[in-house]
Amino acid sequence: MGAGGPRRGAGPPDGGWGWVVLGACFVVTGFAYGFPKAVSVFFRALMHDFGAGYSDTAWVSSIMLAMLYGTGPVSSILVTRFGCRPVMLLGGLLASAGMVLASFATRLLELYLTAGALTGLGLALNFQPSLIMLGLYFDQRRPLANGLAAAGSPVFLSALSPLGQQLLERFGWRGGFLLLGGLLLHCCACGAVMRPPPGPGPPPRTRSAGEAPEEADADRKGLRLSETPPGGKTRRRLLDVTVCADRAFAVYAVTKFLMALGLFVPAILLVNYAKDAGVPDADAAFLLSIVGFVDIVARPACGALAGLARLRPHVAYLFSLALLANGITDLSSARARSYGALVAFCVAFGLSYGMVGALQFEVLMAAVGAHRFPSALGLVLLIEAVAVLIGPPSAGRLVDMLKNYEIIFYLAGSEVVLAGVFMAVATNCCLHRSRDSPPGPGSEGGASDSEDAEDEGDSEALPAQEPGGLQALEVLSPAAEPAEPEVEEGPEPGPAPTSA
Repeated sequence: MGAGGPRRGAGPPDGGWGWVVLGACFVVTGFAYGFPKAVSVFFRALMHDFGAGYSDTAWVSSIMLAMLYGTGPVSSILVTRFGCRPVMLLGGLLASAGMVLASFATRLLELYLTAGALTGLGLALNFQPSLIMLGLYFDQRRPLANGLAAAGSPVFLSALSPLGQQLLERFGWRGGFLLLGGLLLHCCACGAVMRPPPGPGPPPRTRSAGEAPEEADADRKGLRLSETPPGGKTRRRLLDVTVCADRAFAVYAVTKFLMALGLFVPAILLVNYAKDAGVPDADAAFLLSIVGFVDIVARPACGALAGLARLRPHVAYLFSLALLANGITDLSSARARSYGALVAFCVAFGLSYGMVGALQFEVLMAAVGAHRFPSALGLVLLIEAVAVLIGPPSAGRLVDMLKNYEIIFYLAGSEVVLAGVFMAVATNCCLHRSRDSPPGPGSEGGASDSEDAEDEGDSEALPAQEPGGLQALEVLSPAAEPAEPEVEEGPEPGPAPTSA
């Protein structure tokens, strides 16, 4: 770790090896969000070879995205059971194998199963654990870290699309798929660097009845996530569905569903909308590049802004402001027909879209706490998968029926504005309720964090340091009280708090 490494007994390092983890998360996020869209470069060649229509071929990307979002609970369960690093290594292998096998496909169904389902599952098993590890390594700088990691999406989208076009022209779609499969093996390298952050050394402890020695060893090594109630007996939850009863999580889940219904629609229809307005094809395609370039700058900038001491406690309101800005941009640009007006729309849309992308996972971490973030993220991605499967396809059907893009911009903008208003109003109500009870120290999620601390009886600083398995050091049961002086004597020789 070197001089920049965290000191034992300190909280999340906010640096050191965390910057390597951040770089890996940047790459994984870029593949997860950019790869399904970049594959569309090969659609025309696939239509020619398989004699299929555009809608049939586009199901490859749709299935990939559905697997990325819809398998969130599966990823949460695997992370809880085995830890982040093994799951990411498996995900990288599956993502690569899917594209390699797709290069030998002879039917569209085989493409659906390989490039769609298998690669999508592999990307999902990389994406979610990388965000979990990012939250374990960063606390004070977490908004900035989330913003920098989210910038991988526009960067990789801008790079993968031209790369795919070059591969298609030189090697055909089969050779392109094969080489892209090799490129996805970089996800394995990203998973290999996801080692658990060092924390306080394990104090002397007495195993509870019924716990095997290998289970305690797995907890110390961070191989699984677990909870240790005050009674002292380790209790494992593969998927903590009780997070659904949390008010802050419910507010976020409803907001995310409303947001996903309309957030992606303008970007998907932008090029065709510009062509319908009489813009040349090359200029229309460049509009998406403008959105991407602005997005690259907006995400880390918004992450740094959200990390300011005065703004970070109000990150939920900043997120709702970003949603409002995005929705109002859609509504005000529905009648934009000139190229200059479309460019202005792309700049405003890229800024607000980048703000939403930089803040969405920071808000969820602050709402539920790091110890419940794996389960919460899996459930939120499942909810978002349903909205993604409803929103853009429904918008496409409306365009076919009405032959008018304006109604789509009005509808999408209204949905995103509704999401922003709901987030602000509901968060305000939840905050008013939580003011009656003092929040736990270091808690940024309002009522949810303080309630969790009271229920589990653990120190609030522990879940944010390492995976739940690392923090599942057993609390002595009443029967083991005579051994309590031995536990207290362990940490005293090392004055970790004073040295920090």
